[in-house]
Amino acid sequence: METVIGIDIGTQSTKALVIDAQGRILAEHSQGYQVDTPRPLWAEQWPDVWWDAVLGCLSACLEAPGIDPQDVKGVCVSSLYGGSGIPVDAEITPLHPCLIWMDRRAEAQVQWVKAHIDLARLGDITGNGVDSYYGFTKMMWLKAEQPDVWERTRYLLPPNSYINYRLSGEIAIDHCSAGNIGGIYDLAARTWSTDMIDALGLDHDKLPDRLVDSGAVVGGLLPSVAASLGLRSGTPVVAGGVDAAMATLAAGATRPGNHVAMIGTSMCWGVINQRVDAGKGLVSMPHVLNSDRDLYTFGGALTAGASVSWYVDTFCGEDKAAAGEHGSAFEQLEPAARELPPGADGLLFLPYLMGERSPVWDAKASASFIGLSLYHRRHHLYRAVLEGVTFALRHNMEAGTQQGVTLDDHLIVVGGATQSDLWMQIIADVTRMPVYTYRENVEAALGAGLLAGQAAGLLDLAQPLAHGTLIERCVPSEDAARRYDQRFTLYCQLYPTLKPIMHRLNANHIPSE
Repeated sequence: METVIGIDIGTQSTKALVIDAQGRILAEHSQGYQVDTPRPLWAEQWPDVWWDAVLGCLSACLEAPGIDPQDVKGVCVSSLYGGSGIPVDAEITPLHPCLIWMDRRAEAQVQWVKAHIDLARLGDITGNGVDSYYGFTKMMWLKAEQPDVWERTRYLLPPNSYINYRLSGEIAIDHCSAGNIGGIYDLAARTWSTDMIDALGLDHDKLPDRLVDSGAVVGGLLPSVAASLGLRSGTPVVAGGVDAAMATLAAGATRPGNHVAMIGTSMCWGVINQRVDAGKGLVSMPHVLNSDRDLYTFGGALTAGASVSWYVDTFCGEDKAAAGEHGSAFEQLEPAARELPPGADGLLFLPYLMGERSPVWDAKASASFIGLSLYHRRHHLYRAVLEGVTFALRHNMEAGTQQGVTLDDHLIVVGGATQSDLWMQIIADVTRMPVYTYRENVEAALGAGLLAGQAAGLLDLAQPLAHGTLIERCVPSEDAARRYDQRFTLYCQLYPTLKPIMHRLNANHIPSE
């Protein structure tokens, strides 16, 4: 039986899976690790951690019952957004940890760009704005703060490009990963922007010339790697791309208008489209499918499920105790929270526990409960947290529609949040859209596997696949939707109202602008 392998390098774990010609998962394995945070706002990882995890996951999958390594016809790698990329020397040896997506150390570079670069032109060329989230500002930090590393750097490689090199010996960057760097990628021309690279003071020769589609074959599996895993030498290695776009593909997003919300530790809502307006505060890059034509535009909250976990861990010890060893505090909170009216009896929650990404883009934004009284109990605050994260979702969706994107009339949700029936209903009511979820676990590694399957000729992604079961989970209530419309208006007013206070409170914790 012919198979392919999808790999996803995540922020806290790597996962690999083997799928067949119908996209069904035959084997899977994951391996965890940690993010290095040596200073406040810093977040980095050495790529050897990823490589070791990839080899461990591949070995475990290929040793699973019923899996024959000789049947594998292709491998594809999805990865976290690698920010700066990995600085490697001429021997492709890493010189410095990768400054990953959550790293915020480049605030000084952000302010320099705002002061010296025509931001309208930057947006027109790249389809993106400026923030320390973006890789180009992190590259500027490396050049300014680590000049010795910068001088020795031959290439700056996204995580999947580096792993592809270790697998195949070939250097290439997929368009999805290149576009997500922002600042230096011409989104319309699908190539590096010489004008912006020069304006930002970066070095064109540190960016590989070979840009490829996410579904393109980068090279063949090296004999040494193949022998260690039992795979065939020369097995095609497919370029892959950014994990958010890969997970969106796995959820069935293959044409303009398809949109998916991934709600786990963070929240990422993305839509397939063919136009972009950087002024609306979203992030755009070529999609991992049909990347010559389609764009993946997304926005997200830094703390979604993380907001829920923070609240439960901090305030709900009694509920944890009541749940016992085999239960969950959520099981204690949800029944009472479900009985509350929309709006949690006058509470609003801003989910900015680590600053915020789109469309706010403010590292100094902070979280808050508004409307607290002696009447409120833990289940009120719990529901308010679910609603606050969902308002952040709608905030991003509205930014997408303001770009002129026409969305499908339903929303697909994937990730850990789908385990909560209450949260799914809140999402339907807040967004005024029926919510669909998958019965199976749909994630980025599966998207990578689907691309590998298409490259190997086993799958046709233009046709319906049997890789998952999509079910209608919730439909919106008109009464609840009307109430949430009013609350959402207040939610949108809170950030600009509280912003000066947030910034003053955080003045001693976040580098000044």
